[in-house]
Amino acid sequence: MRVIVVGAGIIGLSTAWYLRRVGADVTIIDPAPALGASHAAAGMIAPAAEVVWGQTPLYPLMRASAEMYPEFAAEVASAAAVDLGSTDTETLVCAGDRADLQALRELREAQSRSGFATELVAGSAARRVEPALSPAVAGAVHIPGDHSIDPRRVCAALLSVLTAGSGALLIHQRVVGLLRDGDRTMGVELSDGRRLDADQVILCAGTANNEIVGAPQLPIREVWGDVLRLRATAETTPLLTRTIRGLVNGRSVYLVPRPDGEIVLGASSREDGLSGTPAGAIHRLLADGQRVVPGILDAEISDITTRARPGSPDDLPMIGRVDSGCVVSTGYFRHGILLAPFGGRLGAELTLGAVSDWPPDGALESVSPHRFTTEHTNTHSNRTAAHSMRRIS
Repeated sequence: MRVIVVGAGIIGLSTAWYLRRVGADVTIIDPAPALGASHAAAGMIAPAAEVVWGQTPLYPLMRASAEMYPEFAAEVASAAAVDLGSTDTETLVCAGDRADLQALRELREAQSRSGFATELVAGSAARRVEPALSPAVAGAVHIPGDHSIDPRRVCAALLSVLTAGSGALLIHQRVVGLLRDGDRTMGVELSDGRRLDADQVILCAGTANNEIVGAPQLPIREVWGDVLRLRATAETTPLLTRTIRGLVNGRSVYLVPRPDGEIVLGASSREDGLSGTPAGAIHRLLADGQRVVPGILDAEISDITTRARPGSPDDLPMIGRVDSGCVVSTGYFRHGILLAPFGGRLGAELTLGAVSDWPPDGALESVSPHRFTTEHTNTHSNRTAAHSMRRIS
């Protein structure tokens, strides 16, 4: 089967990975592969820490994808013969003061109700394992099952493996339109005027999906995020050994240490349409970060990245078939890295008509791109693709 994957962020690349594993003939199209939201991401594989109020349908997806990650990462690392920057670091979610601690207690209750193992510890106990934490930290939630990975390395490894030898074709162009025959997508038109036919097209272009003529107009919103990469001084390296998330005056901040000593500090969350990097956003990140880990102010800023993440109205991804020749996989918001194995495999199986019974109960309905329409019927549901017997393992 000839498949065109539109978009080469971590979702498009992981989808192409699963497609190639079953022998599909894959063409990947992106004007700037791996340089979108995935380039900015910190890479926390932390389903428990991502629990927020009102997003219950998201939890089974995050848990399932986290369980898929070790095998996914090991196979990609082995195929590319590279280190993906994977670490088994735990997470400490720290309260900046006593008011934040009360909110943290309530959040931990939500995590526990969702079946995640966490432990509330005193600020002094948190500082014993992470001495760089501020004396003002009033308490922390310890999450032992979390880990992290470097998304830039993952995307580079996937690109290398997918395009090696007689693998996938990578085209550095923008898709401007879908080619259609009646109600069926038959291929794509590129910005240079070329037209490419395919048996199936899967749209993984993030916030750019709605710019493609003929593509379904989905309720995607741009959620801009600013992320800093810091390098601690030689005397203080490693500054941290665990992922630190902070709650400071109700605002979230995170610090993710890399094995090479880099620390990723993020992330702002803006819907102001500003594609540049606001000075105020960087100031708030540094101010909130230093409230939790004062030593970051002695670090060197090695990189500042601003990217738009594709969000949906309910912050769940949109993964499903939109016509007999086209599937969409977008709207992952801040969960694109965590959900890459889940979204990649599900998108590939939907494209091939091969969905099995591995997704959690209700997952296909919860991510259906038709859930926001007034005509959300079984005809439009992903369940129409769930009867196939073939499975990607």
